[in-house]
Formats: sequence, C-alpha cells, structure tokens
Amino acid sequence: MSALRWAVEDSWTVTRRYLIHLGRQPEQLVMLAAFPILLVLMFGYLLGGGMTVPGGGNYLEFLMPGMFAMTMGFGMAATMIAVLDDASKGVTDRFRSLPMAPSAVLVGRSLADMVSAVIALAAVVGSGFAVGWRPHGGLGATLGAFGLLLLLRFSLLWVGIYLGLKIRTPSSVTLVQTLEFPFGFLSGVFVATSTMPAWLGTIADWNPLSSTAGAARELFGNPGWGGDSWITGHGVLMAAVWPVVILAVFFPLSVRAYRGLGA
Repeated sequence: MSALRWAVEDSWTVTRRYLIHLGRQPEQLVMLAAFPILLVLMFGYLLGGGMTVPGGGNYLEFLMPGMFAMTMGFGMAATMIAVLDDASKGVTDRFRSLPMAPSAVLVGRSLADMVSAVIALAAVVGSGFAVGWRPHGGLGATLGAFGLLLLLRFSLLWVGIYLGLKIRTPSSVTLVQTLEFPFGFLSGVFVATSTMPAWLGTIADWNPLSSTAGAARELFGNPGWGGDSWITGHGVLMAAVWPVVILAVFFPLSVRAYRGLGA
C-alpha cells in the first residue's frame, strides 16, 4: 500500500470515528449553532432598532454575514475542547501506539470539525433566511462568500488543535473560551468599525473576523462593506490572506505539538 493511500484510509477511519461520536452527542452541534442564533435574535430585534448601517440599509442584512463569520470563529473552542478531551482520556496516546499514518489523527480531527462547521453554518444561514436575510450577489459570489467563511474556520480549527494539545488545566480552557468573546465582539460583526473611536476601530479592522465579515457582505451584496482604511477596502483579499497566515503559523505548531506528546 502506498504511503498516500495509507494516510488517506487512516484519516478517513479517524474522521468516521469522530463523526460517529458527534452523532451520539448532538448537543455539541446544538450549542455551536444556538449561541449565534440567540445573538441574531437579540441584536436583530432587541437592539437592531438602535443600530445604524453606514450608507443606509437593513441592519439584519448587515448583521447576518457577521454572524456567519462569528459562528466560524467560535468553533475554535469546540475543537480545542475535543482535542483536550481525547488527550486527557488517553485516546490520542492509543492512536499514536497503533500502526497508522502519523498524520491521520490531526487530519481526521480537522475533517470532522469541518463537517460540524458546515452543519452549524447551515443552521445559522437558515435562521438568517427565517428573519428576512437574503444574498443579493450572483451564484459565484455567494459560493465565494461561503468558501471564505469555511476557509476561516479551517484555519482557526488548527489554532484549536494546537491549544488542545498544549493545554493541560481546566483553568486554561476557561481562559481561552473567555478570550473568544473579545475576539468576536471587537470586530465589525455587530457594528461598522467606522462608528468606533479611531484607535478602537483600527484594532477591530485588523481582526480577521472583520475581514471575513466585510468580504461576505460584499459578495452577498449586503450593506455595510468597505471603509476608509486600506484593510476595510480590501476585505475579500484579506479574508483570503488571514487564514493563510494563521495556517502557516498553527499548522506546523500543531504537527510539532502532536509529535512531542509524551516526550
């Protein structure tokens, strides 16, 4: 058997194991999708009347692409917890002791998490349609927007994998989960960064979630994309660049952390 075929078959075996486990604990998916849907209802209806969109437009149409990006970003903690759980229960060590491709565990984890990300994104998109959101771009632009959203998720799951392999204490898990909130809220997800104080808006502009949310708004034809700064004016470009940078950093770190387990 060739090395490539060996790696593919082992990766699929691990992926299938994770998907079976996910099917037995559907509450994980429910929680992943429920929080963004709750935020949609809260910001769209409780606070939406007081929100303004630069250049005018419907606030719900401004909000939904941001919520799609936030859903992809908040999946990072779910990956981290799943990896940490496998490591703490000895599952990862068991995999490492088997005659299987060394890449299979990490690849299987990433593929399974992408399946859960697609399901969670579909649930939030469904909630968007329910509250009146619609994409107004062409089919290619719409598919491109969803592709950028999933690309962000794919890059951030490697951050979760790395943290799951390195973290050893429950307090550290809580700290990482807590840091997700400023990462999500200090961005252009809920409001345009141009409405923030200049220094704060600059920080929010350089948040990868802002670039992905802005790119999605542009490709969906929803209001609120673009801005005066260079980065907001090149949202689609930066929505592709940020995930590549994140992957370039955390993919090799994750591989190194996995190889170093038990060392």
